[in-house]
Amino acid sequence: MIGRREFVAASAAVGFGAAQTGGEWDVVIYGATPAGIAAAWAAADDGERVLLVEPTARIGGLVTCGLSHTDFRTFEGMSGAHYAFTRRVLAHYESAYGKDSQQARDCWRGTQAEPKVNLAVFEAMLAERRGVRVVTSHVLREVKREGRRIRKVVFEVGGKQVEFGAWQFIDASYEGDLLAAAGVPYRVGREGRAEYGESLAPEVGDKQLQAYNFRFAATKVTANRVAVEKPAGYRREEFEGVLPLLADGRIKSVFGYPSACIFKAQIPMLPNGKYDINDVSLSAVRLSLPGENLEWPEGDEAARRRVFERHVRWNVGLLYFLQNDAAVPERFRAESREYGWCRDEFVESGHLPPQLYVREARRMTGLHVYTERDTEQAAGDARAKLHRDAVAMGDYSHNCHGTSHEGPKFGGKHVGEFYKAVMPYQAPYGTLVPKEVENLLVAGAVSSSHVGFCALRLEPIWMALGQAAGHAAAQARRGRVAVQKVDVAALQERLHKARAATMYVSDVGPEHGLFAAVQWWGLQGGLHGLEPAPGQPGQRGPNIEGQYFRAYPGHAVQLEKELDGETERRWRELARAAGVKEMPKARRRGEWIEGVWRGRRSG
Repeated sequence: MIGRREFVAASAAVGFGAAQTGGEWDVVIYGATPAGIAAAWAAADDGERVLLVEPTARIGGLVTCGLSHTDFRTFEGMSGAHYAFTRRVLAHYESAYGKDSQQARDCWRGTQAEPKVNLAVFEAMLAERRGVRVVTSHVLREVKREGRRIRKVVFEVGGKQVEFGAWQFIDASYEGDLLAAAGVPYRVGREGRAEYGESLAPEVGDKQLQAYNFRFAATKVTANRVAVEKPAGYRREEFEGVLPLLADGRIKSVFGYPSACIFKAQIPMLPNGKYDINDVSLSAVRLSLPGENLEWPEGDEAARRRVFERHVRWNVGLLYFLQNDAAVPERFRAESREYGWCRDEFVESGHLPPQLYVREARRMTGLHVYTERDTEQAAGDARAKLHRDAVAMGDYSHNCHGTSHEGPKFGGKHVGEFYKAVMPYQAPYGTLVPKEVENLLVAGAVSSSHVGFCALRLEPIWMALGQAAGHAAAQARRGRVAVQKVDVAALQERLHKARAATMYVSDVGPEHGLFAAVQWWGLQGGLHGLEPAPGQPGQRGPNIEGQYFRAYPGHAVQLEKELDGETERRWRELARAAGVKEMPKARRRGEWIEGVWRGRRSG
């Protein structure tokens, strides 16, 4: 069984980029997570010279390390960098197997891909941008500040130290390591309910942290299946507690969806017979280990290695026990033995993901602390509350797998777990911005409460936040301004030009000719007040499969609908407030929005 030390050694040999000797860049990004990659694309597309620095040997964060079953709710919510990425994934499967192939169908418009394919697509899209340089296996050691600005960042690679300077820095790591080293204030743990008025928060704040686990890539395809090996430190007695649950019927199967199982095999299945394996929410048996990850956020390499190895022993050891122990009823043993690791995934790390699913670590305390209240329903409206300074949007939910555990490991329950459905929500620019440091943006450990972070911590939203950070970094450098002084309206216009949404609109997607106009009008408040609140908070459209749904009701613009008198009166007021002098003469909503958008700079 490969351990954490072997993981690191194997990973160091397969870096995407070679070591650097230092230098000056326009933008330095720490963390080649999906957020960091999106930031690099955006900054490079704006003409910046970008260095993307990854502390491990594998770029892509969890999207290339097992989290292939992307967390979004509706296809209508996809835009910007995430949408561009999924289009390329789809093109890969269509090119490799044919447009009508099973693989092309199974990738779900490019949203569900094998980890190795996600990695290849990320690498290809980075390589196409000549302004981006990627280096891997560079571990952060020091941040050098002068006053309110970062001047240099020091990394260790191969036992040597190198330093890079830049006008602008972006922290896209899951842990917020760069922001912490720069002296930016942050939180670890949960706020009490009274601090931000959050219904999902505990009565009293504490140091509890959302639990971690691995996202395995597994298969039943015999030709591509690798046996599960006993992990280092395996102790049979740790797993005996599962036997009564198998006997009394609380567990119906080892692999399944969505409940009464031990390993959640996400649906739909990935291409080529692979499964993304996750923790089973609200179950009597959990892969996630709340309380056993507390060393991670602020820990050094040794502390994080201990957490990593602890999760390997539990997550892998449980499956090994179920497959091999004679005390396990034969039907469960036989079922679990049908599964194994994928021979063609994570080859350099023993077919196990080289990264742990770090759901939450540090959280910056920035200009805007994102909380549960930011996702509240607007009064009497189908939409969530309006953020006119939004630079990203999400359509998932507040989602926490638990922060502590009560009772025995088997049969007990996670505490602090919640899944709150809300309408699609926006993220303001201030969630990316420190209060003081003038040339740092944070796209991973964004400014938020624990509860608020649980609505932003999904990879498609992180990509949207990263894209916004990349364009903002370019804008700040070109204008020689602090990130706190970035023109948010100009940033929003740049995002819309890049087909990145700042508001959920179900019938005007990123390829529509009026996408930018509708997005801009939404920020003026024009899309609120069109539809009443649904029958229940967070009401989704009909279910498609698994966690995916048809469009949220009440979120269509209906461009062809005639403009009624009350809507026109309200829209005229909003247009005047936006500085529009000449009102369009139009009968339909789409014509009116296009007219007011074109006239927004008149006079």
